[in-house]
Amino acid sequence: MMKVAPFVIAAALVLSSCSQKSPAGGKSARGADGPIPVVVAKAEARDVPVEIQAVGNAQAYSSVSIRPQITGQITKVHFQEGQEVKSGDELFTIDPRPFQAALNQAQANLQRDQALLLNGRLNFERTSNLLSSKIASQADYDTALSAYQSAQSTVVADAAAVTNAQLSLAYTSITSPIEGRTGNLTIKEGNVVKAPDDILVSVTQIHPIYVAFAVPENNLAAIRHAAAHESLPVKAFPPGDTNSTATGQLTFIDNSVDTNTGTILLKATFQNTNTVLWPGQFVQTSLVLSNLTQATVVPSQAVQTGQDGEFLFVVKEDQTVEARPIVAGITYDGIRVIMSGLKPGETVVIDGQVRLTAGAKVSAKSTDAVSGTNSPAGEM
Repeated sequence: MMKVAPFVIAAALVLSSCSQKSPAGGKSARGADGPIPVVVAKAEARDVPVEIQAVGNAQAYSSVSIRPQITGQITKVHFQEGQEVKSGDELFTIDPRPFQAALNQAQANLQRDQALLLNGRLNFERTSNLLSSKIASQADYDTALSAYQSAQSTVVADAAAVTNAQLSLAYTSITSPIEGRTGNLTIKEGNVVKAPDDILVSVTQIHPIYVAFAVPENNLAAIRHAAAHESLPVKAFPPGDTNSTATGQLTFIDNSVDTNTGTILLKATFQNTNTVLWPGQFVQTSLVLSNLTQATVVPSQAVQTGQDGEFLFVVKEDQTVEARPIVAGITYDGIRVIMSGLKPGETVVIDGQVRLTAGAKVSAKSTDAVSGTNSPAGEM
């Protein structure tokens, strides 16, 4: 029978005792496998708009360059640069005196030639009666008729000259043809302007205003289908300023796709009563195509991507997690639509997923109801 050395037995007893202690001294090694802290939220049912995002450009509803129709000296400017004006408001006055004198001359010529016309008519009537009585010759009659017809033509020409002079005099007062905001005043009071070369000022209508934006052509069919049934709302706001959002309506779809970019040009009309939009400004736009009614939504950070596609960590009643595959839809305002694989009311992990595996036990800290962030609006 083989004998065991006393020091071997003592070493075995020490190792056995140590194996029943944790490295921390006294706690079981299983304590390191306790619940994993995570943040969770419940899936909700919510109406979610289906939107197409694009960068757009605000354009004036109409813009007019004010040019003089006559040459003359500007004697009065009736507005301040950048001022809002209405249609018919007087903008400039050109010295009217030369044109008033021309009108007076034309009216005097008309009155003179009207008197000559009257005399020619009376002479023609007398000659006609004398010809009937065989007193006047045919030559006398032809001369009187010619003089009368010439006087008629002269009166017509004088009347046209009067009208032209009246029109020139009216052009001395330059008014705004549209309602809008005036731009930079290029020619000051006292300068002589030349018709029609000089541009005095531009007037731009910004109430309402257009926003033009281009979207990929693969959205064209959906846009046309939706626009055929109802008016499509469009939201626009300056980049980074979601508090200044304006809402308008889609009013224009271009008649062709841009073959260079593969996009289709759209325009929306905004009333712009609060002047959020300014001509030439770049804005973020969202075209609302439809609404998903009572769609299942979760915070967008809850959706994870694995080798087999997108999935969620769903917390079960026993506080363990399940890695559940899903079919996710659009993202809108920080939330993600779940098309299939999840029901409203189920709890999902939104933070702490990096430590999780299927079946792991968790210590869940709940947040408020599903909420979005200030991220851009939904995308298609």
